[in-house]
Amino acid sequence: MGPDAPARPAFDAELVPVLAARTGLLPKLSTQTLAQIRHLTAQGPLGVEPADLTMGGAICLTERTVPSSDPGVDISVLILSPAVGHGPWPAMFHTHGGGMVMGNSRSQIEPFLPHVAAGAVLVSVDYRLAPEHPDPAPVEDCYAGLVWTAEHAAELDIDPGRIMIIGGSAGGGLAAGTALLARDRGFPHLTHQVLFYPMLDDRMESHSSQMLDGEGTWDRHDNLFGWTALLGERRGGTAVSPYAVPARATDLTRLPRTYIDVGDCDAFRDEAVEHALRLSQAGVSVDLHLWAGAYHGSEITAPDAEVSQQMTRVRDDYLRRALRPAADAGVSRPPGP
Repeated sequence: MGPDAPARPAFDAELVPVLAARTGLLPKLSTQTLAQIRHLTAQGPLGVEPADLTMGGAICLTERTVPSSDPGVDISVLILSPAVGHGPWPAMFHTHGGGMVMGNSRSQIEPFLPHVAAGAVLVSVDYRLAPEHPDPAPVEDCYAGLVWTAEHAAELDIDPGRIMIIGGSAGGGLAAGTALLARDRGFPHLTHQVLFYPMLDDRMESHSSQMLDGEGTWDRHDNLFGWTALLGERRGGTAVSPYAVPARATDLTRLPRTYIDVGDCDAFRDEAVEHALRLSQAGVSVDLHLWAGAYHGSEITAPDAEVSQQMTRVRDDYLRRALRPAADAGVSRPPGP
């Protein structure tokens, strides 16, 4: 920790060697290093072997070009479907992480492959990245991809009444912002929002947003870079949309059932917990999990650690239940548009 960083909980003992080994693998995130970091992480986190996205032929992959939020500009979506059987399947719409500045439609989708093979469709959107494409492009692109998915439900062999949105880190913030857009624009209906350690608050005033400094995981300097890339001089000010920064939303009613998890050594800890509390106070059903000793994305970089396995088991169980037919999963449609 830097000398002026607030205290943080201890990292889980099994995670310490992994975190130490990862320290220094990437250069410090900056305008000068962004292109290099994008290149190095294009296939996923360093030190993590890329997965076979077809699961040995159990999953079919296709890519489609769809209209973005700007007229005449297209983006792509990656579509993963079961190779065997017929729908209509439940759908997971995925918004990838990467601090708003890196990543692509193939990033962070490995955890969902077993659910696709078991009978679901995953649509992952390749939204445009900041700083080249600042707010509102990323969240509007995510919404455009979600609308396209719902409007092409028959073609994709999905049930338009069984679409959830999923995202981790920056993708968790974009998923939350896209869910707000879907609610306010009246389409499409989402059954769930599943947010893994979401990036929700540009103001960086919480304890956890300041407690990490150069320790091999997403820290306050990375966070400042990501939010500034997205918002520019508006970061931390009053002229910020809740769709870009869901922690700014004053109305969290009529949002879908929500899953949030985060480690207690994660820079996003406080904003994730606060968002869960505010959703619950607004009448939204929330499952919140705070994992002791876990850092940002530690279940990806240290999957064999016990805390990582617990986190993965709980997530997978939630997703299995959420992907069941609504009558079986106990999901009810919220009132209103």
